[in-house]
Amino acid sequence: MADSRPTAEAILSRAWQSRGVLACALWPLSLLFGALAALRRLLFALGIKRTERLPVPVVVVGNVFVGGTGKTPLAIWLIEALRAAGFHPGVISRGYGGGVTRTLAVRPEAAAAQVGDEPLLIVQRTGVPLVVGRRRVEAGRSLLAAHPEVDVIISDDGLQHYALARDIEIVLSDARGVGNGWLLPAGPLREPASRRRDFTVLNVGLQGSAPAGVHAMRLQADEAVQLAPPATRKPLAQMGEGGLRLAALAGIGNPERFFATLQAAGLQFARHPLPDHYDFAIDPFAGLAADVILITEKDAVKCRAIEAIRNDPRIWVVPVTARIDGALAEHIVEKLRERPTA
Repeated sequence: MADSRPTAEAILSRAWQSRGVLACALWPLSLLFGALAALRRLLFALGIKRTERLPVPVVVVGNVFVGGTGKTPLAIWLIEALRAAGFHPGVISRGYGGGVTRTLAVRPEAAAAQVGDEPLLIVQRTGVPLVVGRRRVEAGRSLLAAHPEVDVIISDDGLQHYALARDIEIVLSDARGVGNGWLLPAGPLREPASRRRDFTVLNVGLQGSAPAGVHAMRLQADEAVQLAPPATRKPLAQMGEGGLRLAALAGIGNPERFFATLQAAGLQFARHPLPDHYDFAIDPFAGLAADVILITEKDAVKCRAIEAIRNDPRIWVVPVTARIDGALAEHIVEKLRERPTA
C-alpha cells in the first residue's frame, strides 16, 4: 500500500477549512497573491495583455476552489447536452498531470502520463475531439484545424486563462463551499468567490440541495465494471455480497466524495485516499487485504496502462454520471445561439 501519511497537500486542505494558526500565518502571502491576480486581470481588461477570440463560441468549465469538485463529470454532461441540442462540441485542456509541452490531440489509446488522466477519461467516455496544450488559444486553433465540424469549444478548466476569450463561464463548487474564504496559500481560492460567472453549479452529493440561482449536480453510480478483461459488470449495491472484504481507493481531489457514493450504495469498505492525480508508480493494491477493490474512472485510465495492475481481478471501476436539472442545458444553448458568428 502507498504511503498513507498526511501529505503537505492534505495538511493544507485541512487548514483551508478554517482560519486557524497555519492559515493565519499564510494570510499575508494571500494578500500578495490576490494583488498579483488582480493586476493580471486588470492588464487583460485594459488590453495591455492580449485576449484572443476563436471563431466559435467557447464555454469554460472550472472552479475557483483548488482541488477536485467534480469538473470532469460536469464536462462530460455538457458534451452530451450540447450534442443533444445539435451542436458538435470539441474540448481543450491543459492536460494537468501529463507531460505535454506542445498541443496534442488525445486518442483513446493515449497514455495518461503524457496527456493527463482527465482529458483521457473524457475522450474514452465520449469520443469527443480533444486537444491538450499549455496555451489554450493554440490548443483551440489546433482543434478547429483538425476538426472543422466543431462549432463550440469546451475549455476544461481555464477560468484564470484570460488570454482565451470566452462566451460562457460555468463555475463549479461542492459541499466545501469556499473553505475559509481566503485566497491561496492561506485558503483554497484561486480568485475571490465573488468573481463573475454566467452559471454556478453545486455538486450537492446524493441528498443535498442548491440555493436559488444555483444548479444542483448529483453524481450517480449504479454499477461497477471489472478492470481486468472481460470487463464484467455488476450492480454496485451487490459488490459486498457473500461476505467479501471491500476496499476503496481514490486518487482524486476529494476522495471522500467517492467514498460517500459507495457508502450510499450500502457498502462497507476500508478507505484508502491517495493524492490527486496519483500515478500508481508504487502499486497501492499489492498486499492489500481485500477481495474486491473499488476505484474511480479517473484512476482506472492509469491503472489500465500498468500490466501488474490491469490484470488484478479484484479491481473494479465505478463510473459516475452527472445529473443536472434540464434548465441549465437550455440556458447554455440559448446563450450560444445568441452569440454572433465570426
